[in-house]
Amino acid sequence: MTDKKPGFFQRLFGNQPAPVPPVPPEALPETPAVVPEPVAPTPEPVPEPVQQPEPVDAPPPPGPPETTPDYIEAVEDHFVTPPAVVAAPAQRQSWFSRLTSGLKRSSDNLTSSITSVFTKRKLDAATLDELEDVLIQADLGLETAMSITETLRRDRFDREVSDSEVRAVLATEVEKVLGPVALPLTVDTDKKPFIILMIGVNGSGKTTTIGKLAQKFAAEGKSVMLAAGDTFRAAAIEQLQVWGKRTGAPVISKPAGSDASGLAFDAVTQAKAEGRDVLIIDTAGRLQNRDELMDELEKVIRVIKKVEPSAPHATLLTLDATTGQNALKQVEIFGKRAGVTGLVMTKLDGTARGGILVAIAKKFGLPVHFIGVGEGVDDLEPFEAKDFASAIAGQG
Repeated sequence: MTDKKPGFFQRLFGNQPAPVPPVPPEALPETPAVVPEPVAPTPEPVPEPVQQPEPVDAPPPPGPPETTPDYIEAVEDHFVTPPAVVAAPAQRQSWFSRLTSGLKRSSDNLTSSITSVFTKRKLDAATLDELEDVLIQADLGLETAMSITETLRRDRFDREVSDSEVRAVLATEVEKVLGPVALPLTVDTDKKPFIILMIGVNGSGKTTTIGKLAQKFAAEGKSVMLAAGDTFRAAAIEQLQVWGKRTGAPVISKPAGSDASGLAFDAVTQAKAEGRDVLIIDTAGRLQNRDELMDELEKVIRVIKKVEPSAPHATLLTLDATTGQNALKQVEIFGKRAGVTGLVMTKLDGTARGGILVAIAKKFGLPVHFIGVGEGVDDLEPFEAKDFASAIAGQG
């Protein structure tokens, strides 16, 4: 025989069909009972023997696609926004702290020189002469320097004097000089508009000061108008327009190169027609020794008076503290040509020559309305003689 004899199992089950291997659970067709009908509250149990499919092979139940577990969302919500964004802003320094910081260079320069003079020495004529030189070099002025040394001569001569005692005398004498000129800028409500003319040399901070004043007046509920009278510089016009948007004040302007007196005329006329409380007029920076530029400033003032004879009601000269002794000449010439009524001292934080304000106050006696120790809106503050004297004497 050539045919192979069937094996035992083949003979035993030869007449039966070959068994079908079991179908894995995941291969079983879904029945309507697995997915409930929309109206059926509870699906019918599946009659097939496969009741508990293995977790790794079972298809995921239908649900929202790409959902994120709640605990992950909670963690993400905690870290998505950096703490710095939601943290409370740092508390702003007080004005006196900012003033002390701004006058630090002036104070350090002055007090270190005083300390070097009075280290383990009695107060004699030679010491007083040295101190007087230190005070003059700090731009406090000859009269203030002599007043301080005379006080020390009278009260402490031939005694050992500490630098702290000298600084206390310095603060007292400086306050005596500055006290009478520390006057606020008062807006006369009977004059509508109250017209403020801002003048000064190039780079003294006129336009920035105007913006800060506009914000101050707007915060007090006054209606403000600005006039971009620095027609020499397109950048000055744009800068004032930015301040106008910030403060909600309309800005009267013309193209660069336009006549400044004509712009002033238009601004005063419109401010009167609209019943504005305050009109602040910017002017081009000009050196006090340029006669043709000072003539132009006088023309602007004459044109303003044609519309409002009592105006300008305040003519504020902005002084850059970094110019030192030159500021004295500015006050003298601008005062004669433009009738300065008050001063604004800026950039005290950028110089060691802050003492010049004392010399100016002593010589001219003009009101000092504001001082600035930074570029921020809040860095222009009404002038306080006691605070300034304490800060420059290093008693902060």
